[in-house]
Amino acid sequence: MISAVSRPYIDASVPVLREHGLAVTTVFYRNMFAAHPELTNLFNMGNQANGSQQQSLASAVFAYAANIDNAQALGPVINRIIHKHASVGIRAEHYPIVGHHLLGAIKEVLGEAATPELIAAWAEAYTSLADLLIKAERDMYGQAGIEPGATQPMRVTEVIRQCENVLSIRLAPIDGGALPPFVAGQYVSVAVDLPGGRRQLRQYSLSDAPGANDLRISVKREDAKPDAPQGEVSNWLHANAKVGAILQVSHPFGDFTPDTESDQPVVLLSAGVGITPMIAALNRIAQVNPQRRVIFAHAARDAGHHAHQGDIAAAKARMPYLNVVTFYERANGEQNVLEGLMDKSRLPSWPLTETDVYICGPLPFMQAQWNALLEAGAPAALLHREVFGPDLLDNLL
Repeated sequence: MISAVSRPYIDASVPVLREHGLAVTTVFYRNMFAAHPELTNLFNMGNQANGSQQQSLASAVFAYAANIDNAQALGPVINRIIHKHASVGIRAEHYPIVGHHLLGAIKEVLGEAATPELIAAWAEAYTSLADLLIKAERDMYGQAGIEPGATQPMRVTEVIRQCENVLSIRLAPIDGGALPPFVAGQYVSVAVDLPGGRRQLRQYSLSDAPGANDLRISVKREDAKPDAPQGEVSNWLHANAKVGAILQVSHPFGDFTPDTESDQPVVLLSAGVGITPMIAALNRIAQVNPQRRVIFAHAARDAGHHAHQGDIAAAKARMPYLNVVTFYERANGEQNVLEGLMDKSRLPSWPLTETDVYICGPLPFMQAQWNALLEAGAPAALLHREVFGPDLLDNLL
């Protein structure tokens, strides 16, 4: 991927990036947005405000340096980035801007330690990665038959409150045309014009199976927290996504695609709004193979925060071998639920070395399930996870 001359400098960067990576990415975003404020329309400024995007990029740069010759480790990460970039409309001309400011941030933070040789090595590594991403994204746009950043106007046809903080929204093309194809687990970007002329994109998993006459997304209202502002787009959608409203929606993308078509047993583990891609997968399995053995385990704060209970009940009525396990942090006397956090020891058993497990939810939840499954003997190759928002790549570091 990079030359023998540059490789030692990249290797030497690993401990430096571990120590200074967050400072580098913080400077990078600050300088890039100052020079190109138009790019704020492509980035999640909520994640900028709470610092998660800076931490995610620091983790990505570090993981890239630490695994630069490990295609098996980097391949899935790069594939996820390609899908995310395509969903927001990243173009080839954005890459030189990012490269310029990333190298500038390394120089600014490291000072004299950023020797010309080190900067040249990172310039080579960045160019190699950028060329790979540009080609892959160009191919993805071509396969989808769209221009980068293209959205389609869709009309809201139904809004249902799934639980206290989640709305499901059904969308249909305003011209009555065909829906874009997708597979269960994928997401779309929704573009919203906010006060002050700002445009923001957010990704929402499609929460129903393919084959309907519309798309369904499920949106969790993100309330303000002590360390983070409220979600601008999620709150806007909760207030404004009424039947008849028009939303701009991207083509579906995403590489988290649970196997819904085979007859092999499968395990779906989710928490919170991470239930959305799992419901799409469950509904698809109910369509094509209702006899399949499925463990569907979900964790929620309580019954009032448990979305898509109607979908689960409908699937149970159709699927005799569906095993549903529900965890509530506060059971409050609810029947047929387990109180507390999801725990591998409280789940039904399955052949760990033969069964794919799909995991989606808050990062601490996914880390806990991932580690518990590895300790129990499940091979990492059979574990798959979907990260909503910036990924810290903890499984690589």
